[in-house]
Amino acid sequence: MELKNLYTVKKIMETGNYQRAAQALNYAQSTITFQMKQLEEELSIHLFEKQGTKMQLTTEGEKILPLIDKVLLAAEELKAFNKRKDELTGTLKIALPETLLTYKLQDVLKKFKEQAPAVKLSLQVMNCYAIYEHMMDNMIDIAIHYDVRKYSSNIVTKAMYTYPLVLVASPALPESQRDFLSPNQRKPICHIQNDPNALYLKIFNQYLQKKNIILETALELWSIESIKNTVRSNLGVAYLPRFTVEEELSQGLFVELETSIENNTITSIYAYNKNKCNNTAMNLFLQLLGEFRKN
Repeated sequence: MELKNLYTVKKIMETGNYQRAAQALNYAQSTITFQMKQLEEELSIHLFEKQGTKMQLTTEGEKILPLIDKVLLAAEELKAFNKRKDELTGTLKIALPETLLTYKLQDVLKKFKEQAPAVKLSLQVMNCYAIYEHMMDNMIDIAIHYDVRKYSSNIVTKAMYTYPLVLVASPALPESQRDFLSPNQRKPICHIQNDPNALYLKIFNQYLQKKNIILETALELWSIESIKNTVRSNLGVAYLPRFTVEEELSQGLFVELETSIENNTITSIYAYNKNKCNNTAMNLFLQLLGEFRKN
């Protein structure tokens, strides 16, 4: 059995189909097809089935996935056998939202790289619902995100912090446009956002709908920093975790707009598969997250 075929299985799961897996691995698509056919013949099962444009594991494929993970983990440990015993190696895949990566976890990442410089740290930035799916599909080692739904029993979750949310605008926004309490309004204001599927934006959009407040335009930008720069230029309002705009609020660069949103908070968590806890690099990162959580 070829190890590269097992790596290809994981890459297909990560990318969603044979074509993108081939591009990521620098293979011809026919090579991917051949590898999967060869592996299926060796295992006497059908691994993938097509659902829409995405290739998903069959029921049999899902059953053997933990075994594939064990083989690949053992292979990583064998590769590291001749390295210094106190040096951690291998790859650690972590998915997290931009807000936590940029504003909260830099110190954790710095400590990890200092203690495990030989580990390849793969950080994947995406929204919380996508992170949840990636963890459930066993495509990442650690999921860090805002709490959106419950995991299955084999996934361990730990709550970290609960963060308040805030609606912000430029001080140049006219007083006549700052009312987000009165219902039944149509406001000539732009809603500046990064990802409509972000948990905190869903909270805000539900509030607007409940109040029947309509913002005439919306602008999607690729980063929180871009959003803040656009708000600073008085081009619209943004609803964000308060920690992302604390500095601007304290300096008077932003003003907070009052709302009556209930449960105006989000809670960050981290999650991991308890069957993977023999990964020493992963255990180190979980230890650092635990320290961050306590502090």
